[in-house]
Amino acid sequence: MSPEQLLSGAVIPIDKPRGWTSFQAVGKVKGAIRQAFGLNAKLKVPVPSPNGRDAATCEQHTLKIGHAGTLDPLATGLLLICVGKATKTIPQLQDGDKVYTGTIVLGATTPCYDLERPIDSYYPYEHITQQLVETAAAQLTGTIMQVPPMFSAVKVDGQRAYQYARQGDPSVTIQPKAVNVYSFDITAFRQPSGDGAATTPDVRSTASDATPSHHLYLHPLGEVPAHLPQVDFRIHCGKGTYIRSLARDLGAALGSGAFLAALRREKIGPYTIDQALQLNEVASFLSA
Repeated sequence: MSPEQLLSGAVIPIDKPRGWTSFQAVGKVKGAIRQAFGLNAKLKVPVPSPNGRDAATCEQHTLKIGHAGTLDPLATGLLLICVGKATKTIPQLQDGDKVYTGTIVLGATTPCYDLERPIDSYYPYEHITQQLVETAAAQLTGTIMQVPPMFSAVKVDGQRAYQYARQGDPSVTIQPKAVNVYSFDITAFRQPSGDGAATTPDVRSTASDATPSHHLYLHPLGEVPAHLPQVDFRIHCGKGTYIRSLARDLGAALGSGAFLAALRREKIGPYTIDQALQLNEVASFLSA
């Protein structure tokens, strides 16, 4: 690949690791591009003008770079990094259908609906069965009205919702919006065992292309209390869907609480996680 090819447009699918922001992942790719082609910090690419090919007649073009669809720091998976003219396709890519897999913990809630904040409340969960979870998940499919999390980038009166949330302003509310959830499959259900630890998952793939992958959702930082039940899921949804909000709504539908403990994006439009590069593979990709 050459700088000219990048200018003409390239989509680089990345497998974003846990703990990285999407902005940091873009920065890592920028650094790899600078090093691979000897570009300056502003990614200026010399391109010969039509009337000559020597250095004196080269024009300097800035190599644009951005990503399609932010992933939260605790999420992993497919992040599309668009370079050059491909940045013009970012809105279309963001509008594409998405597939997520992950883990939801039942019987508790957090203020942001995931593990960015500690648990704030506990709820009864002894009545929850796998059949009850599957029924509740089915009720959250189709075109549904969803309230985005307060800890999100949704704008309320010109300000990001997370800014109000950090200020602890209880008077601010987010209006629900319509989103499309095409499928919400429960791929594993783990009840606590007698010693307080979650039992081995009962993995039941409900989609032909769903691969049991609960081993991806171990919690190395130990934030999830062992006595709480957990479910693994596979969700196919449209643009604007917050998986954290689906986790919250699942807990409410179960007469309990719930929060998102792990999330992995598997697909955006025509791109899948199987096509994605690890961040340490980008340099080799550019030199190929």
